Amino acid sequence: MPPARRRSPGAPVPSALPDQAFLDRTADRLAGLPGVRAVALGGSRAQGTERPGSDWDMALYYRGSFDPDGLRAVGWEGEVFGIGDWGGGVFDGGAWLTVDGRRVDVHYRDLDSVEHELAEAEAGRFRVEPLMFHLVGIPTYLIVAELAVNRVLRGEVPRPDTYPQALRDSAPPRWAGVTTATLAYAKAGHAPKGALTQVAGAIAVAATCTAHAVMAARGEWVTNEKGLLHRAGLERVDDIIAGMRATPESLVTAVTDTEALLEAAPR
Repeated sequence: MPPARRRSPGAPVPSALPDQAFLDRTADRLAGLPGVRAVALGGSRAQGTERPGSDWDMALYYRGSFDPDGLRAVGWEGEVFGIGDWGGGVFDGGAWLTVDGRRVDVHYRDLDSVEHELAEAEAGRFRVEPLMFHLVGIPTYLIVAELAVNRVLRGEVPRPDTYPQALRDSAPPRWAGVTTATLAYAKAGHAPKGALTQVAGAIAVAATCTAHAVMAARGEWVTNEKGLLHRAGLERVDDIIAGMRATPESLVTAVTDTEALLEAAPR
């Protein structure tokens, strides 16, 4: 998994370049690195939901191999990680950079892996991999979601025509199974002991899994957990957690109320 961020969260230094000129220049530099076949803009800026100061998420698609030393040699300020430094799997590394006064996150994407996960998603198959900053990890179809929603700047990448029906069928019950088991364990193992933190954590995990289930049933792509509960209509979980007390009675009630709320979620 990726190491904890060390880049300052403070405001970036103002840039002299307009956004489009910055984007063109950055995409050209990334696309010119050895092995790179395509570059895409992701995150909020690809979807038009960015805020002032939002990071620029860039996916760098390579074929066969990619040497991060080529990215280091560009000379941008920041940290460039090796392949596999973020734990391997579909999220196999990247860089946290400052480019022309803007915060830029670069994600490495192996096209062989991307094409494999696209085929798996179309067949309704996926794994869930641990990744820092994600409560429940990431489904491997996340990189397929990127193909669907990212804005390709240079080169070409395969893209799903639609959200695969097989994935709409297979993902919701799998996420629901994790939800059920998580809440059952919280009710039987943590709530009777007044373990407030563990119960709150279990509810958060269960709600996030249910949100994934809801979005998959709708055929709507998810690229991270930001705003996921709101998109799935599960904001009332916040009220349940806010009302919890470190007593067995309060925690059992909280889990029971969460079970009812999540069972009623459309999927």
